[in-house]
Amino acid sequence: MKKSFLYLISLTLLMSSCYHRTDTPHGSWAKGADVSWLSEMEHDNMFPDYDCIEGMHELGMNAVRLRVWVNHETGWSNKADMLYLARRAAKQGLRIMIDIHYSDFFADPHRQETPRAWQQYDYALIKEAVREHTLDVLEALKEEGIRPEWVQIGNETPNGMLWPTAQLVDKDDNTNGCWDRYAELTAIGYKAAKEVFSDIIVIVHVDNAYERRDWFWQAMKEHGGRWDMIGLSHYPMMSAWSDGKSWQEMNALAEDNIRRLIRDWKCKVMIAEIGMYNDNDSSVIVMSDFVNRAQQIDSCAGIFYWEPECYGDWRPAEYIPLGWNGYNMGAFTPEGRPSEVLEVLFR
Repeated sequence: MKKSFLYLISLTLLMSSCYHRTDTPHGSWAKGADVSWLSEMEHDNMFPDYDCIEGMHELGMNAVRLRVWVNHETGWSNKADMLYLARRAAKQGLRIMIDIHYSDFFADPHRQETPRAWQQYDYALIKEAVREHTLDVLEALKEEGIRPEWVQIGNETPNGMLWPTAQLVDKDDNTNGCWDRYAELTAIGYKAAKEVFSDIIVIVHVDNAYERRDWFWQAMKEHGGRWDMIGLSHYPMMSAWSDGKSWQEMNALAEDNIRRLIRDWKCKVMIAEIGMYNDNDSSVIVMSDFVNRAQQIDSCAGIFYWEPECYGDWRPAEYIPLGWNGYNMGAFTPEGRPSEVLEVLFR
């Protein structure tokens, strides 16, 4: 009995040392990457002799971000796939952000589709589904001995989530009165996350870091929404999305907005997504400029590159039937190795 008890203690300590340690202290500057496509890319033999997580860690990456879909038909980015990548990241001592989309596919300002299994639910059942899904995802990590540092309750949600139940705007961009529901669902996700990990940092995430959205955060507060940290996306080379603004303007506006959000809402801000064109000689200059700006802001928590491991003409399975091209803002070379853009971010 005594030997068995000592063995269990030793096993517990061993698991703790593997999964609970990180190479960077909780709360320090995050140099991260969203690598949610990695397992699918490896399945497609895009990295036959290279471990992306280990390689980027050696370059200086200290955190990963992993998305979770409810039930995508391909199986990629579902809970099991996320857990597989989370185990690998944890073994490297990396900090982890979990990005819960509350959808079967990408959720963003233009698409927040209710999961197929939830589409016939009334609002009471939607609330319960959000709670149970949040608990399920985080408890699965806890059972693995993995403690994520951050969790997103929704992905890029300036227009709400779980449409039409908690949609904030209609097709003409008019507010349609679902603020009570959106804020309540966010608060439900917040509370569920804290039930599993009391110290987890809960993020509410919107797009366009350069764009002031005082109205959004004010409405969130007035309707009972809850968050610990604000997450922003920043794609400064996509001038078509910003009324033709130059990258210099977008970086400067993003810096100003980050400072304003920190001051007004008394919380840290994370750049949860950033991306640069992979075939543009200016990408290193653009990234260097933004990293230098962000690192001068005391309560800017860090930067995550979105899917840097993409290179070549690779497309995820869900893009093919849609006729979409491959992602052109990866940060790997044509040889499948980290580019100079990542060296700037992870230095």
